[in-house]
Amino acid sequence: MSTTSYLPATTRARRSFRIRRLAAWLALRARDPDTGLWLVVTFALVHGFIWTLALINLKAAQDVHMDVAEAFAWGQKFQLGYGKHPPLAGWIAGLWFSFFPVKDWATYALAMTTLGCGLVISWFIALRVVNRRRAFFAVVVLALYPIFNFKGFKYNPDLLQLVTLPLLVLAYLNAFEKRSWLSGILLGLAGAAALMTKYWVLTMIGAIGLAALIHPERWRFLASPAPWVGIATLIVAMIPHLIWLKEVDFVPLTYAGDVYGLSSRAQSAKLVLGYIGHNLALLALPIALAALVLMWPPRFARRIWAGGPNPGINTAQARNVWMIQAIVAVGPPLGGLLFTVYMKTDWGISLFFLVPLAVVALPRLRLREMALFRIVVVWLVLSLATLAASPQIAVLEMTANPNGASGYGARSQLARELTQAWHTRFVSRWAVVAGTTEVGEPMTFYSADHPAPYTPGELWSSGLTSLEEAKRLGFIGICDTTDPRLPVCEAWMNNNAKNAEQLVMTTQRFFGGHAGPSIAWKIWIVPPGQ
Repeated sequence: MSTTSYLPATTRARRSFRIRRLAAWLALRARDPDTGLWLVVTFALVHGFIWTLALINLKAAQDVHMDVAEAFAWGQKFQLGYGKHPPLAGWIAGLWFSFFPVKDWATYALAMTTLGCGLVISWFIALRVVNRRRAFFAVVVLALYPIFNFKGFKYNPDLLQLVTLPLLVLAYLNAFEKRSWLSGILLGLAGAAALMTKYWVLTMIGAIGLAALIHPERWRFLASPAPWVGIATLIVAMIPHLIWLKEVDFVPLTYAGDVYGLSSRAQSAKLVLGYIGHNLALLALPIALAALVLMWPPRFARRIWAGGPNPGINTAQARNVWMIQAIVAVGPPLGGLLFTVYMKTDWGISLFFLVPLAVVALPRLRLREMALFRIVVVWLVLSLATLAASPQIAVLEMTANPNGASGYGARSQLARELTQAWHTRFVSRWAVVAGTTEVGEPMTFYSADHPAPYTPGELWSSGLTSLEEAKRLGFIGICDTTDPRLPVCEAWMNNNAKNAEQLVMTTQRFFGGHAGPSIAWKIWIVPPGQ
């Protein structure tokens, strides 16, 4: 018999041996205290780099999202609040763009850096609950969650919560375990950082409080100084912001009530169902992929479940994670129904980062070394495949929706043309832009002068400028002719820019041989001192 007939089998055996060695090496690095942190940080950096490049390609036909431009605008002036939200998102954007150029790619790098930090903090959380191998597995599964890749393209307070809420959970688990004064101080500071991101984090703070009260070991925790020192520290840390809230007559609460309050319970129920369906759909991908690698090959599927004690699980801390995740999954939809709130799907962005950990913390679940290797391969293949396909995806998206004014309207082009128009007329910096948030904030981002945005008729002003300052410094008012609010915008401009020079400018974006929507903008140029 020819020896060549043995070559395929020999090759397969050799390849299988190499894979097993690589899987063993990865598992060893994951569980080694000396290399575990290096591994997870490297993973987060590589993840962030790949997905920054992918997002640059995926969004090449679009300007940055309005929320990103708004965060940039906030960062131009450090305040204790910005009308709609607490200030932390604006502060971080301001610091980021003091080091990075004001370019689209830098916003995607900021978003992925934020998510990378969230991955590393989630690993530290996992170490409190499971062994190191399971902790790294949970982090890789989390990286497959769409919020941590293609859905995480826009930096805003919602995305920043994926840093501050994991920090809060980590501080709670630490305080629950150590029950010391110092752990209580750290818990309070983490709570303050979360609240300075967005008031929505009260859902997580409430969930942690309920978990502490329900936990079988609650009396050991409640009898310690940690929770009470944490509450006191939180209150003290929040005093400057609370003073600001009173000074602005609690405008963020006015904003929340005006924008998200509903009178129709039927409409609220419909939105709640949409919120639930949207977030379940996003979670389905990482959980399904995790289940697939755990049960592969099929002959091992039954072996992933086993009875008896599991030394890789800290059951007391696992209970905390299960309860917190269950409460924040169920509580907000019930609250939305009860209080007839407009439930945005984006509100779920920050609430489900514990799901992978909650799954791998199941004591009966057995996790083999090869499963860790396979989930990393799945992550790498999907990430690189998306990166390779991203230029074509961008073209296909524009082809499918060429008239998407919100996505493909050439606001960056308008900002450059208006900056030039102002410089030609007044040979000075363009200081203020007046218009809706969808128009004003992109002007702040894309104009080299970064004019402060003023939103006419907005009760919850960001505080970046005022009507009096706009009239003193001069401003450019903009109305989008495709916006249903055009009559309201025109009325305000006619009342407050009576002696302005009026123009109409048209912009249109071209990308990959396809034309975006042609948008006519009504412009009012008000000279300084009017």
